[in-house]
Amino acid sequence: MLLAFSVATTLTLAGCGPEVERGNAAPVADELRLEIWAHAGREEERRTLEAQIDRFRAERSEVRIDLTWIPEGSYNGQVQAAALAGRLPDLLEFDGPYLYSYAWQGHLRPLDDLLPEAIHEDLLPSILAQGRYRDHLYGLGTFDSGLGLWANRARLEAANARIPRGPDDAWDAAEFSDLLERLAQDDPDGQVLDLKLNYTGEWFSYAFSPLLQSAGGDLVDWEPEGVASGTLDGPESVAAMTAVQSWIRQGRVDPNLDDAAFARGRVPLAWGGHWNYPGYRAALGEDLLLLPLPRMGETMVTGQGSWQWGITRRARDPELAMDFLAFLLRPEEVLAMSEANGGVPATRTAVRRSEAYGPEGPLHLFAHQLEESYARPRPRTPAYPVISAAFDRAFQDIRHGTDPAEALSQAARRIDRELRENHHYPEIACELGDTHKAKRDQHRSCAGGQVGVVSRDAPVGGQPLGKGFSTFDRREGSPPTSDGHAG
Repeated sequence: MLLAFSVATTLTLAGCGPEVERGNAAPVADELRLEIWAHAGREEERRTLEAQIDRFRAERSEVRIDLTWIPEGSYNGQVQAAALAGRLPDLLEFDGPYLYSYAWQGHLRPLDDLLPEAIHEDLLPSILAQGRYRDHLYGLGTFDSGLGLWANRARLEAANARIPRGPDDAWDAAEFSDLLERLAQDDPDGQVLDLKLNYTGEWFSYAFSPLLQSAGGDLVDWEPEGVASGTLDGPESVAAMTAVQSWIRQGRVDPNLDDAAFARGRVPLAWGGHWNYPGYRAALGEDLLLLPLPRMGETMVTGQGSWQWGITRRARDPELAMDFLAFLLRPEEVLAMSEANGGVPATRTAVRRSEAYGPEGPLHLFAHQLEESYARPRPRTPAYPVISAAFDRAFQDIRHGTDPAEALSQAARRIDRELRENHHYPEIACELGDTHKAKRDQHRSCAGGQVGVVSRDAPVGGQPLGKGFSTFDRREGSPPTSDGHAG
């Protein structure tokens, strides 16, 4: 649920005393200090992070931590303004798709030389995939998201439906379409599927690009200078979206205007994620099933991604910042945040210890999909917000009857124009050297947003993408961010 804040609030957790002070105290010379920006999500998340900072302070009392909450709706704008002013914090939290722009603009420091190997080995593959840009790791999440198909066991059994055992046993496109028709025979209005059409913005890329990928298509070609034409509007992607359109045209999809189609029993199947579990469990009890999405091709693909942390180029002490991130990635801390927001724990150790996501847990499928690489990150490019907006528009057109090939072709042309105008976002010349002096020198050159571009020309207008980013809209009851995470 979106929480409204008129201004960002700052918590100063001073190492010299137990009390929590509000406001900006003057820093003491030579003290160890971390400035942290985080998104003002759900109250449970905020309280958990504050408690985690308290626990870190108990171990490192010499460290002063300044925590600033930034409203979700203005988060990217405030980051961009701070970057231009040279006032980014040491540690920055950001929604997954923004990582690639921040890294390309030179605002983030690669984490490869800082991340302890033991933590790297314990992280879910999806966390590493989301945080990687151009062969470097820039972001670390303490939780991920889960996407699947919720089902009413009693209704499926009444229709004599086969129950998939896992991702390798997912319904294929033909079997799924046949199941919708069989379920519709005993349904008063024939609407038996909830696609969360009441959600807005990023939901559509998060929830339905896996169908394109499962069919053999995608939003864009993943080559370094890949384009959308031939991929987003290729035959595989068109076939996947034609199938979705057929479900809607045939009257099998509930519009879900009240956001309760599944919970109130109007439909036996619902696209959704981990954030749906509490309400669905309360409504259906033991009849609630969690199943993999249907596959459009040889392999089922699911969505992933959520908020993550990065260390900025302006970080005074990157090693100290990584110490804090390593603390957040301890199993007990990962589980604390997972319990607060319902997200999938980010490490294998935490997953094994989780009642919800462990081997016997009701949400284990979500963790299994992420751990066994059935999930794919969305395109890792600074152009992602444009890609997502273009696909969202295409989905809405397809939903309302536009030929899928035409809608996807228009979206592909819009994306390719963005990529061409920005020269496919040429690689930044802002790598950190091996010596401390090189680190300090290059830190200064990149920290103020002066990115060296390996290209004769700068992006159009000399302005890196950022100011023109579309926001990831949402409505009440929808996944509030780009990832389906109910924060």
